[in-house]
Amino acid sequence: MAIKKIIPCLDVKDGKVVKGVHFENVKTAGDVIENARFYSEEGADEIVFLDISATIEGRKTMVELVREVAKVVSIPFIVGGGIKSLEDIERLIDAGVNKISINTAAVRDPSLVQNAAKKFGSESVIIAIDAKRKTQDDGRETWEVYINSGQTPTGIDAVEWAKKVEALGAGALLPTSIDKDGTKEGYDIELTKNIKEAVKIPVIASGGAGTLEHIYEVLTKGKADAALCASIFHFRDYSIKQAKEYLREKGIQVRI
Repeated sequence: MAIKKIIPCLDVKDGKVVKGVHFENVKTAGDVIENARFYSEEGADEIVFLDISATIEGRKTMVELVREVAKVVSIPFIVGGGIKSLEDIERLIDAGVNKISINTAAVRDPSLVQNAAKKFGSESVIIAIDAKRKTQDDGRETWEVYINSGQTPTGIDAVEWAKKVEALGAGALLPTSIDKDGTKEGYDIELTKNIKEAVKIPVIASGGAGTLEHIYEVLTKGKADAALCASIFHFRDYSIKQAKEYLREKGIQVRI
């Protein structure tokens, strides 16, 4: 069995870590740099920094803050939010970022995925897929891709989009369930599983972690390669060490 990853996520707004529910009603959850340093030292496998208001506000990612975070982490560092061009990606990589995460810009211009993979390598390109459940006329449950921080439906099927961006050269996928985000009720196992079964690249599950059992479920039933978590770590419900020890006891291979 492959080693599974635990990845804390820093949703950043106005220079602070925040956390909301269903992408709304955010509240402050601490200092960005201090949280990043803490998670890096505590044993996180990677860390994600999402500038959640950059796209909506029509601005670029906070590069200087990213640069400061890069100085205090010793693990792979992923950044998303407001990335629209190869120049934006280059600026972030120059600031110390290892991988970038794109959602809105990829939907608007899929060639960006292909060009980014060619220039920076597939392993550096993660496509974030913010998805919401949708019941079709025939009763089937599907998931629709949303952009602009979960505000704008696209009409695009999330599983089909996952296959398309894989073909364009994406190195990993980050599907987030808008329905589950911030609820602590568990991941959308079906969303993660359906996407994982449709592609060969790593899938990072996101949205809804509330217990260690939820993480175990998404890594097993959901077939995810990694679990992204925010609330349960930010508010110290659990530590990364606790999560990894729990998973190891359940037979999951993790890096201690």
